[in-house]
Amino acid sequence: MAFPGFRGKTDRSRAADDERAIAALYREYHRPLFSLVARATGGDRQWAEDVVQETMIRAWRSIDRLDPDGGSLLPWLATVARRIVIDDRRRKNARPPETGEAELETLPDVEDGLEDLLRTILVTEALKELSPAHREVLNETILRDRSVNQAAEALGIPVGTVKSRVYYAVRALRVVLEEKGVTT
Repeated sequence: MAFPGFRGKTDRSRAADDERAIAALYREYHRPLFSLVARATGGDRQWAEDVVQETMIRAWRSIDRLDPDGGSLLPWLATVARRIVIDDRRRKNARPPETGEAELETLPDVEDGLEDLLRTILVTEALKELSPAHREVLNETILRDRSVNQAAEALGIPVGTVKSRVYYAVRALRVVLEEKGVTT
């Protein structure tokens, strides 16, 4: 196979020569290279075609170094293709096989604390929208787990007022959470 000459040509004429050379290379070596690669890939035609294309791209990139008068380029092309197949196999073996989502559906739910964290953030944001008196009474009774009597003593207000504020604070909190899309 003879490649067109390259020396002393403009970029445009050299590009045209490159295209003719790679087309000639493809015409002459595609079938025998594909046969070799198909055996190396275990008959996987798609993979073999991908390897042949990658080999031709590498030949095109190395066209300046290929010796058109040195005889057949098939040994060089076969070596390049063999290395591509080996690299592909190594790459496939280096990562775990892909699986579908069916296996994920059978996994038990794992408590990772994310749902609790999101719930805490949501309630914290909702509490910020309550009045200071309602926040204060909920903080004492629910968050600090104090009785109505203990909360009344800590806040310095009557027990009846604590009961009333807790009732209205919980109602207000429920409304705020519903506005945020949380249903109870």
